[in-house]
Amino acid sequence: MNKEGTSFLVGLILALAFELSLAGPPILVDRQTGKYLGNLGGNQYDPNSTSNPYGRYGSEYSADSVNNPHGQYGSRYSNESPNNPYATNPPAVVAPTPPGLGIQPLPSF
Repeated sequence: MNKEGTSFLVGLILALAFELSLAGPPILVDRQTGKYLGNLGGNQYDPNSTSNPYGRYGSEYSADSVNNPHGQYGSRYSNESPNNPYATNPPAVVAPTPPGLGIQPLPSF
């Protein structure tokens, strides 16, 4: 590979790495309403993380938390909970994209 081709490839890799660094962790949203239900980053200090036991989206007492066993999004009996294996409307996991580009659903497995 010539010098110009190598430079182009290195530039492309750096641009992709920069774009991915802006994206952030996957997020949860209500499939029907689009309501934001927190991010799945695992950072217990992030106020928007489902892993923050004191935050709006991670507290076992918050109505918007998937960790609230008595709430709409956390109960094992709720149709909108990922904790109910028979739910028909559990939250969707969405891959964030860099600012200004919107959000994209993650592929199903």
